[in-house]
Amino acid sequence: MISIVVPAHNESSVIARTLSQWAGHPASDEIRVVVVCNGCTDDTASVARRFGPTVQVVESDIAGKTHALNLGDQISGVFPRVYVDADIVITVEAIQALARRLEQGDVLAVAPTAAIDLTGCSWLVRKYYAVRSRLPSSREGIGGSGVYALSEPGRRRFGQFPEIIADDTYVRLQFRPEERGTLSHVLSTVFPPRTVRQLIAVRTRAHRGTFELAQRYPELCVNKGETNNRTLLALFKEPRSWLGLVIYCCVNMIARGRAATGGAHFWLRDESSRAALSAGSLR
Repeated sequence: MISIVVPAHNESSVIARTLSQWAGHPASDEIRVVVVCNGCTDDTASVARRFGPTVQVVESDIAGKTHALNLGDQISGVFPRVYVDADIVITVEAIQALARRLEQGDVLAVAPTAAIDLTGCSWLVRKYYAVRSRLPSSREGIGGSGVYALSEPGRRRFGQFPEIIADDTYVRLQFRPEERGTLSHVLSTVFPPRTVRQLIAVRTRAHRGTFELAQRYPELCVNKGETNNRTLLALFKEPRSWLGLVIYCCVNMIARGRAATGGAHFWLRDESSRAALSAGSLR
């Protein structure tokens, strides 16, 4: 049995896209899904309940992802445990592959590789992700794919999820690089911001989360792993990459500056990637 925890805050436009990958699948009896609707003011819960017994829906008045993760942990008594963002698409087969990797016992945390769906994204956003795809960080699944799986010993590495911005990075840094893994042949589909304005907002929040972790948990920094710096410097030797590099660096410079002034506290999430789903995506 595999347990899946899905924190969901006002995700009625995308939650069906996520759950439809699992409910009704021949292997659905091998998974237990808990959707934690936290502080929702839309019909996320009712949409999720349409998927039948495979999906258990829990509602909380408290809006907050880490609170939802902790509540999901309390209800999910099964390992391995997979944590999936509500706007991510990942198949049952991919979930099973993550579980099989954990069963080998040499790693405690695994994640898929992010497949970035750039449909509808602006030219600037596409240039940004063209550079990002060549960096070591793009091959780090925990924090980039919207999905990570923990074995029972891995979940014991830390207590409750603290109230922080970057919960996935916090989880990744609990493990040394050799204790965690990203499966290159297992994918989750990630839908990035469609506009550069929203991309800067997303990156502002990401940088703010990094700053927060460094301040509150400096001891975890030893587990960071490979940085992007060397690869970025190498890319500057390729003239054809310069335009994309300028865009990539500008986006992150602006985001870091805003994060340093605390601006990320007032931004919740990207809405542009959620706004234009077809009616057929809802079950």
